[in-house]
Parts: sequence; C-alpha cells; structure tokens
Amino acid sequence: MERGLLWLPLLGAFFWLAWQGSQEYQKLEAYKIWAEQFERAKYDIYAVLAQKGNDITWGKPTTKGPIQLQTFSLLDVEKISLLVNDKQVEMENPPLKGRVIELEFVFYESAKSVRVPFTEIPLAAEWGKFLQGFLGNLNSANE
Repeated sequence: MERGLLWLPLLGAFFWLAWQGSQEYQKLEAYKIWAEQFERAKYDIYAVLAQKGNDITWGKPTTKGPIQLQTFSLLDVEKISLLVNDKQVEMENPPLKGRVIELEFVFYESAKSVRVPFTEIPLAAEWGKFLQGFLGNLNSANE
C-alpha cells in the first residue's frame, strides 16, 4: 500500500504533463489553420506573428486560435529593433542568452511602439533582419 501511495504523485504528474502536451498541440493546430492565409508566419508559446504583403499581424496563441490580434502596416513603421532584457542589441550579433526577447516596431506618426515577444533570440533576430530588409525595400520603392 505504501508503494502505491508513492506512485500516486508520479501518476498525477504524468496526467498533468499529458494534458499540457494536448493543450500545446491544440494551439499548434489552431495556429496552422490561421497561418494559411499569410505569406510568412511564426509560432511560439508567447505570440504568433504573420506577414501578408505590407501588413504584420500578431497575437496570443490559444487552443481556439490566436486572440488579441493586432494588425499594422510596415509602411507606418520607422524602425525595427531587437530587444533583449529591455536593451536594444544588434541583430547581426545578438547575445546568446536573455530572459525577455522582443521585436519592437516604432511608428512614424506617434510615440507608440509594438513589442512582439519571442522565446528564442536567433528566431527574433532572423525575423528582425528579414523585416528590416523588407522595410528597406518598401522605403526605397516609395522614394
């Protein structure tokens, strides 16, 4: 009987992990359906981000699909920065570690900005470099 009681917490932990895995799988499947309408998209546990033409859409992933979606145009963006631990870093030479990783989009018209969270620095840096290049092409085409 004592051995059975020792295994009970492990059994509970196993079921909790299985439930968490199921939830994450449902989020990923909902993201896949949502992302089909975009040219380029990314998923991680903090945020979904997608590009279609000049528009960027981002939000929070859930099992029913992304929520709190916000869309803005890259034509309104003045600058894109990579922030690690609330400090701006170079996208070409990012740090190896950081707790808070975000891409910041600063707009021309207002002092506001949008910060999109990421879980991995290399992924954020690649998106930042791609979007900076895209923004540069947009600006040169508009001149």
